[in-house]
Amino acid sequence: MNITIISVGKVKEKYLKNAINEYSKRLSRYCKLRFIEVPDEKAPENLSDTEIGNIKYKEGEGILRNIKEGTYVIALDIKGKMMTSKEFAKKLNNLGIQGKSNIAFIIGGSLGLSQNVLNRSDFKLSFSPMTFPHQLMKVILLEQVYRGFRINRGEPYHK
Repeated sequence: MNITIISVGKVKEKYLKNAINEYSKRLSRYCKLRFIEVPDEKAPENLSDTEIGNIKYKEGEGILRNIKEGTYVIALDIKGKMMTSKEFAKKLNNLGIQGKSNIAFIIGGSLGLSQNVLNRSDFKLSFSPMTFPHQLMKVILLEQVYRGFRINRGEPYHK
């Protein structure tokens, strides 16, 4: 399985980079992993709805340019479907069974994802109704993908 994580902005914090590297190494046994970081737009405080829309649109265009034809797209969206780790593992397994071997997970910037990106996605996934920093979300996503592969292979994992 080929997994691409397309995210807005760069991870700057060393502790997050270390966690991403650790999960990337662990996942190398299960899949081919690729990261694409698109530039984040400057988003000062007190933006108008129009300015928010423009920023999300620009970031979304950068995301959409990086989605290859035939890729199954999972957008991380607070309004998406929440799943248990076992349900998520089953979703990954079913995608493989259906021949969907190229999967892209999309992590938006601080303002969220544009409607164009949400419309392009095949599935919208929510990890929580809470808001998380998008850099931290990359670590959480990687951990759950790793957990999903371990569950699917009957390997031990922390419950």
